[in-house]
Amino acid sequence: MRVVIARCAARYSGRLNAHLPLATRVIMVKADGSVLLHSDGGSYKPLNWMSPPCSLRVGAPDPEQSDAGVAEVWAVQHDKSDDRLEIEIYEILADAQHELGTDPGLIKDGVEAHLQELLAEQVGLLGIGHTLVRREFPTAIGPVDILARTKTGSTVAIEIKRRGDIDGVEQLTRYLELLNRDPLLSPVEGVFAAQEIKPQARVLAEDRGIRCLVLDYEAMRGVDTSSTRLF
Repeated sequence: MRVVIARCAARYSGRLNAHLPLATRVIMVKADGSVLLHSDGGSYKPLNWMSPPCSLRVGAPDPEQSDAGVAEVWAVQHDKSDDRLEIEIYEILADAQHELGTDPGLIKDGVEAHLQELLAEQVGLLGIGHTLVRREFPTAIGPVDILARTKTGSTVAIEIKRRGDIDGVEQLTRYLELLNRDPLLSPVEGVFAAQEIKPQARVLAEDRGIRCLVLDYEAMRGVDTSSTRLF
């Protein structure tokens, strides 16, 4: 990866046109060919970028650019479209290049598979008397995360997400429509379970008769926290 801190301006053309006026920014050129411009704010999101496949060419400024103080011009052209990012470099303040090697990727704690495992072990969180039927209950449109039964024998289908949004509710709705066609399972209730459920998703779920359940991942893991201690 090459990391350059420079006084620069940039223009993007193609599917959209955008312009970044002269300022000091970080330019990242990654091994996959992508080029990203960052400011000292805005968290992780770049101000502008070009995704691969693309090619970078460094050239001399034209007379007008040179008169304005441009030292060199970086032209980043997408290989499969007319998208083009042109960066005018006025002054390079720092320039470093490092071989980062292969990254193993982000390993998330509390992913859906682990939440599913924990809820299957603690199925009583769904309500007193609930019992587990099966994890990953197969259907024609994909597996239901957990199928359970209430103490009265009713079937419950549970969809589990880390962050529950409208798409998750729609997914559970499709499962319920299919499961309720099976006379051996019907009527099937729905439970939308997540560590965090967005307000819009909760409204939609409740409108469709789906119960929402917020999962406390730390409590389910049995992690000792100050909020759960008496002393």
